[in-house]
Amino acid sequence: MPNMGDDQVHENVPDESTTDPGADVEMTETTEPAKTTEGGDTAKDANGAEKPAAVAETVEPRISFATYLTSPVVTLIVGSADGEHAVLTAHQALLNKSPYFHDIFQAFADDRSPRHVELTNFDVDAVGCFLEYLYTGEYFPKKLPGQRVLESDPTVPSIDDSGDQLLKHARVYTMAEKLGVPGLKALASSKIHCVNSTAKGEIAYARYVYAYTNNDDSVIRAPVASFWATRSHTLRAEAEDEFKSLCLEHPQFGYDVLTRVLDDKLKRERTDKMHPASSSHRKRARNSSGAREA
Repeated sequence: MPNMGDDQVHENVPDESTTDPGADVEMTETTEPAKTTEGGDTAKDANGAEKPAAVAETVEPRISFATYLTSPVVTLIVGSADGEHAVLTAHQALLNKSPYFHDIFQAFADDRSPRHVELTNFDVDAVGCFLEYLYTGEYFPKKLPGQRVLESDPTVPSIDDSGDQLLKHARVYTMAEKLGVPGLKALASSKIHCVNSTAKGEIAYARYVYAYTNNDDSVIRAPVASFWATRSHTLRAEAEDEFKSLCLEHPQFGYDVLTRVLDDKLKRERTDKMHPASSSHRKRARNSSGAREA
């Protein structure tokens, strides 16, 4: 839970008023004066031959925020098809930044008639975060500048035991992927790593990630597998039944974790062979509280 112009080539076409249509057309060099650079000198290449002056880049005009607010208002009906739903509104020009909405708007008439979009099976809170991002460039809770910490929210516990805080950002991440908003997707991913949680909270988060993301989505899956691979010896003891259930429910999760555990072991063995003296005394495993480390 997810910011441009070609040169045109013109041919030299003979003037029909002075050219015999039945005669062969002789290709001759143009007599047009050579273009000069900004300082008045003719632009030349490495061999001294004249070349066209550089074409100025096209600069897209800045769209004022007021322009966005004068666009038609779109009503968003958010929720499941057979359950409760919420009615939200947003300006079309802002929603149009999403390819998902852009495609939908192609069917709208170019007038001020009422516009409705049904977002079936979308999470209401995630859509709210998306709209907040469109209007402000962020969503609550914000990241503190220069830190891997989120602003304080007195309505939620400091340690995420249920996984609700992790799931909030995970839902925004998967929704941003669907809506085609990479900036929001990256923002949600960064906030996930700012949440302190317990083993049970991590289980709930991992279950969602492996249920609603693609197998090749390494951005969000790789950190989950690595997290469990490096802490499974302590975290599993705190939520062993849930861990077992997750492995059986999503075998890919178990495989990803095991792969990283074995890769880690292989690296240690290679290090032991290269530096046998330094590995003769192994450090005792440090106890972990199960909280996500920054």
